[in-house]
Formats: sequence, structure tokens, C-alpha cells
Amino acid sequence: MNTRALDHSPGARNRLWSALQTAGEFQMGDAPPQKAMRKIAAVLEQEKIPYAVAGALALNQHGYQRLTVDLDLLLTREGLAALKACVLGHGYVERFPGSKGLRDTENNVAIDILLTGDFPGDGKPKPVSFPDPIDGSTLIDGIRFLKLEKLIELKLASGMSAPHRLKDLADVLELIRAASLPREFLRELDESVRGKYHELWLAAVSAPPDEDY
Repeated sequence: MNTRALDHSPGARNRLWSALQTAGEFQMGDAPPQKAMRKIAAVLEQEKIPYAVAGALALNQHGYQRLTVDLDLLLTREGLAALKACVLGHGYVERFPGSKGLRDTENNVAIDILLTGDFPGDGKPKPVSFPDPIDGSTLIDGIRFLKLEKLIELKLASGMSAPHRLKDLADVLELIRAASLPREFLRELDESVRGKYHELWLAAVSAPPDEDY
């Protein structure tokens, strides 16, 4: 059987050190995506633009600690237009000309924009869509995050419809374990994703503790 030798090159050591440093910054709440989140949330609150933080940073707030290098932000189309009018040229640029995504140039963090009414995963119409941030968010430590049930619905719908988004299903499984979510939580979800939640819940509760692969 062929085995791959461990990479002890300076580049590999630098990557390892960078990963460890990033993990430490996340534990302290001081990683670049967290700084970018607080910075843009302050702008959105000041300008009264409805929003909700989604993605891995929302997972962190709801109990599953996962590192990320970017920021997912839910806005309405009107909110995105208002945000761009306010921040472009002032520490933010479009990720490419005409894109809905932004980049925080101070923290060098990509900001992925999710729009109310669009569909997760494969982008095709389905019972679950990105909600209005006013109805779909909750305030935690002064920042608006997707509600737990909305976050789980969207990740389930995404992973169920797009093979390249299977990580979203893994996120739900790990969140069930980390937050000790009950089977009955499925009642809070859209009917179209309840079966998948139940499947992942069974997998989560049946897994041996502290398993390591």
C-alpha cells in the first residue's frame, strides 16, 4: 500500500501555524471574519438596514464551533442596494464588478450575500427559501443572526438539493450533537426537511462519544 510522506516543508509548517493561529483567534472572538461581522453589523444597525448573519458564524452562535474564512450575510434586495450605496469605496469593494458579494478590505474578508426569496442549494424553487431578515433573525450580543430553526431549514434544503453542499448536512448533524437538539425540534422545521432532520438526529445520537477518525 502506498503511503504519502508527511510534508515537513517550510510552506507546510507555515500553513499549520496559520491554522493554529486562526483557531486561537476564533476562540478569543478576534478572527478576521468576526471582526468583519461586527464592523458591518454596526453599519447595518446605524443605517437601519434589515440583516441577519448566516453560515458558520451563525452556527457558532447557536452552539457548534466551526472555523470559517468568510462572512455570510442575509439581506433583502433593497437592503443590498442601500448597503452598497453606503459602504462601497469606504473600506468595502465588490468582489468583482457588478457582483452582489463584497469584500471588507480592512480585514480582507469576503462577504457572501444571501438574498431574501432566493433558494438554497441548487437555487431551484423549493418549499424553503431565504427568509426576510426581520422575521428570520434573532438578536444575540447586539448582532442579528438567523434563527436556529431557519438556519437548520436552509442547510437541510441546501444539502438535500445540491451534491456539492453535503457539508451543510454535516453542519446540521454536528449542531444537533453540540447543542443537544431534541428529536422534537423537527416540529419547528418546514415539512419538506423534517425527514432529513430526523435521519441526522438518529445518526447524531447513535454515534459513540469522542469518536476519532
